[in-house]
Amino acid sequence: MTLAKASTGRTLLDKTFRVSLILKGLDGLLELVGGILLLLVSPAQIGAWVRLLTQHELSEDPHDLVATTLVHWAGTMTVSATLFGAIYLLLHGAVKVVLVWAVLRDKLWAYPWMIAFLMAFILYQSYELVVAFSWGLALLTAFDVFIVWLTWHEYRAHRARSANTPAGNAARQA
Repeated sequence: MTLAKASTGRTLLDKTFRVSLILKGLDGLLELVGGILLLLVSPAQIGAWVRLLTQHELSEDPHDLVATTLVHWAGTMTVSATLFGAIYLLLHGAVKVVLVWAVLRDKLWAYPWMIAFLMAFILYQSYELVVAFSWGLALLTAFDVFIVWLTWHEYRAHRARSANTPAGNAARQA
């Protein structure tokens, strides 16, 4: 056992896993809020807010990449796209929050579900990266791959710990 592990009871990898999961859970909460907002706000209202928020920047630099992209994106939103976005965010956020909560509570069943869920989104995000590359999505995908690796590592460690407990030994003998 290393000195760091002996003094804290947790390795750096354990702490990284926990912090990453908390960030994933907060992201899930933000997705839930975003999904609810998309259900309550019309595309026209979103466009008006974006124009209001970007007008100062565009008055100083009419070619600002972020501001012009936001205005273009908001101007092309449709009701069906907004509804799809809301449903996507609500489902993705809800599943993410439930799985993160379960993994943080050491529910062994949640680890494989978390891995499978993230792998499905990694596949979808990879497809989107091929179709329309974006650095934001690339970073999100890399973070998801990192979370899958950490979750797999923690799942194996958790299974090994539970296999060495009296309850785990009794369950294997039964």
